[in-house]
Amino acid sequence: MSASFIAQNDLERQLIAAQNGELPPEQLLMTLLNSEVFMPVYESQQIGGLQTTTSTAQPLKLTTETGDAVLVLFSSPERAKVFVADFPGYGGGLVTEFRWILEKLGVGYAITLNPSLEVGMDFEAQDVAQLAALSAE
Repeated sequence: MSASFIAQNDLERQLIAAQNGELPPEQLLMTLLNSEVFMPVYESQQIGGLQTTTSTAQPLKLTTETGDAVLVLFSSPERAKVFVADFPGYGGGLVTEFRWILEKLGVGYAITLNPSLEVGMDFEAQDVAQLAALSAE
């Protein structure tokens, strides 16, 4: 891991510790469930910073080669800037609790946290389902 990545919040500190083998995976998952994350959301044309429609938010989801949906999340809005530049309309988003995302979006998709960054994590769809069950306890 390069020295250029400086943790900006507790979730990022925990991710670094887990990647270095200094933190049990279970503790990282509990931290994640109780952390706020940034979810890029599609913004239609805006006038004066206001959305022109009241339709449901469309989070950034990618599709794998096998057709599976992957929800894109970041540990902070700043971490998303470079990545979302390749996805027009996704410059904004929502900072919310990871638990809330699981509750509102349900299961059936994978999650990538901090894609293209050296400090991140990927969850397969079955892992997301297990996290949702853990969150509901």
